[in-house]
Amino acid sequence: MTGDGHGLTALVTGASAGIGKALAEVFARNGFDVILTARREDRLRELGSALEAKYRVKAHVIAADLADPSACEKLVTEIKTRGLRADALINNAGYGVPGSYAGTAWKDQRDFLQVLVTAPCELAHRLIPDMVARKKGYIVNIASVAGLIPGSAGHTLYGASKSFMVQFSRSLHLELEASGVHVTAVCPGFTFSEFHDVTGNRAQVSKMPPYMWMTAEAVAAEGYAAVMRNKAVHVNGWINKGIVLIAKYVPDQIGLMIMRARSREIRAQ
Repeated sequence: MTGDGHGLTALVTGASAGIGKALAEVFARNGFDVILTARREDRLRELGSALEAKYRVKAHVIAADLADPSACEKLVTEIKTRGLRADALINNAGYGVPGSYAGTAWKDQRDFLQVLVTAPCELAHRLIPDMVARKKGYIVNIASVAGLIPGSAGHTLYGASKSFMVQFSRSLHLELEASGVHVTAVCPGFTFSEFHDVTGNRAQVSKMPPYMWMTAEAVAAEGYAAVMRNKAVHVNGWINKGIVLIAKYVPDQIGLMIMRARSREIRAQ
């Protein structure tokens, strides 16, 4: 699985750590030049230098905060100003807002929706026309198993945002299937990354058994393979596939009972 991206460029959001960093590496390993964006420019430059040295690709750094409603337009404009193009869009940037919905500030929830829902949709909307014109392109939307199972108390918009990304990806996949543009929603479960440190629930999730976890590198490799096959939705790992399959057939009331008990357990911890 090498060489697919020769002469192509991938735009990776949230590329400074975790799954985003791993995705930037797997695309570079397969010959794509990369455009790396996130808030932490120092980390992006360090990653870009490493990818250039290791894979002999070009890495471009454009720092951006996608919580800013003007960031996507500025990002796409900067890409074009530099004479670059995005043949692949990897919508990975994301985080969680812990606590109850009413107990959090609306600004935090608004910024969350901007980063996890509005920005991916806007970037896709701005970049798809050129992909269609070239009859080639790849869009990877990082969703989550959380978007395919009943909701839980706390992190209220997280599952909802990921469910949105799954449905958004399915619709785009159908719209673009004859255009040469591949669209895939990638749905990881528990992944070794900084995500749980940022959201403040590292202690709780660390109690999960080891077999529930995947590395960011494994998630990224599966995601890359899935979009190359133009698979609409890919759930990472056999454990997660099993969870999603069970959730699909369990009645809603039973699913909510399970999630209610699980939410209480986490809050108690």
